[in-house]
Amino acid sequence: MDSKCKICRRVGEKLFLKGDRCFTPKCAVVRKPYPPGIHTSTKKRRGLSEYGMQLKEKQKLRNLYHLRENQFSTYVRNAMKAQKVDASTKLLESLTLRLDNVAFEAGFAASRSIARQLVSHGRVRVNGRKTNVSSYATKVGDIISLTDTSWKFEDNKNKTPSWITIDPAAQTATVTAIPDTANKTSFNIKLIIEYYART
Repeated sequence: MDSKCKICRRVGEKLFLKGDRCFTPKCAVVRKPYPPGIHTSTKKRRGLSEYGMQLKEKQKLRNLYHLRENQFSTYVRNAMKAQKVDASTKLLESLTLRLDNVAFEAGFAASRSIARQLVSHGRVRVNGRKTNVSSYATKVGDIISLTDTSWKFEDNKNKTPSWITIDPAAQTATVTAIPDTANKTSFNIKLIIEYYART
């Protein structure tokens, strides 16, 4: 079983780490809706403790954006220091505006991991300049494009969000607004903030 599929099974829901495969009956969460491991399909799972729920939410969001623990921790702690905005809102906004995520949301790639490869290999431009830093924080007005002119938009089954404007003729994606993170209801960001507040 693929390691990415095990991540989704461990948290108990689809994180769409495998791109198109996640939308088919071959998805591991559909085929094996129980955690990975020997005999876990027959074991009765105990309820999670408060700490366990915080840890699970943290792992879900961290794995969704393919971040190492120290990277994710930095995002959370910076969000907790924000003065004029709620920490939960700031955290999701910062993660959503990462260049690799914008490339994925715009349809440059079928998954965030593929989008990260495009960025790290220097195939992504921001305002005409080649950028190979996946964590680059895009801003409103930034124009994202690829160095490969033969590239075609992926069929983004998640639908391009309203804060990104696509120009198919120019093959560009423009960040036109601050992302509305209120619709990311599958994550309990409060539990994540509490997890780091106690460490």
